Amino acid sequence: MAGKSDMKIVVKDLCKSFDGVQVLNGVNLEVRNGEIMTLIGPSGAGKTLTLKCILGLVKPDSGSILLDGVEVRDLSDKERTEFFRNFGILFQRSGLFDSLPVWENIGFRLLQQPGATRKEVKAEAIERLRSVGLSADIADLFPAELSGGMQKRVGFARAIAGKPPILFLDEPTAGLDPIMSNVINDHIFNNVRELGSTVVAITSNLLTARIISDRIAMLHEGRIVWTGDVLEAVKSDDPYVSQFWNKRKDGPIQMPVTTISA
Repeated sequence: MAGKSDMKIVVKDLCKSFDGVQVLNGVNLEVRNGEIMTLIGPSGAGKTLTLKCILGLVKPDSGSILLDGVEVRDLSDKERTEFFRNFGILFQRSGLFDSLPVWENIGFRLLQQPGATRKEVKAEAIERLRSVGLSADIADLFPAELSGGMQKRVGFARAIAGKPPILFLDEPTAGLDPIMSNVINDHIFNNVRELGSTVVAITSNLLTARIISDRIAMLHEGRIVWTGDVLEAVKSDDPYVSQFWNKRKDGPIQMPVTTISA
């Protein structure tokens, strides 16, 4: 059993509503140092919103967010700038800047740091490219010249540039074929283990969840309804986890269906 000192991120009773609609309804989540925690759940369950609240991109209505035991909800602007340096982020659609070459995309955050030189940052970018299985000769290409799978790997290389202690990965294999998805899964797992980063990932791909996760948390209707490791998820008789993991239509998770009349 992990002690409180082992917790990197602790979210307590997090609530957020929009226009009177409760989206987060008391989220409680604990992420241990150095683990990969994967959030699963149906669309609209609050997975991405939870990450945005932790990052401070969305201000929650109530609740607590602790990073290394420090409350982060009320940081000053200066403190928040320092806070953001803890994070590397892979966006669902990679989020690359079309007008910048690959190496500048990867090193974008590093270039903003005092004393950083373009030569040093490019060398770091090339190292990160190699760590995700891409060669140095694509460093000067632009995102439009890359395949979708290569763009996703560049996005991940940007997330791990500078070796951030925390990574947020939003649907890291979305839109990729099964082979490329497995390539990305392997790169995530191997790089995270090497860096020792703490990861919170969101995925709808259960194979990805199975491969990369240390633990899995399931959200439904704005709450964490279950947390456990991968083996527990596979064998769980929890009705929410069982329905979602086994992709069953019938169960407590009811998805809205629009009927088209003749």
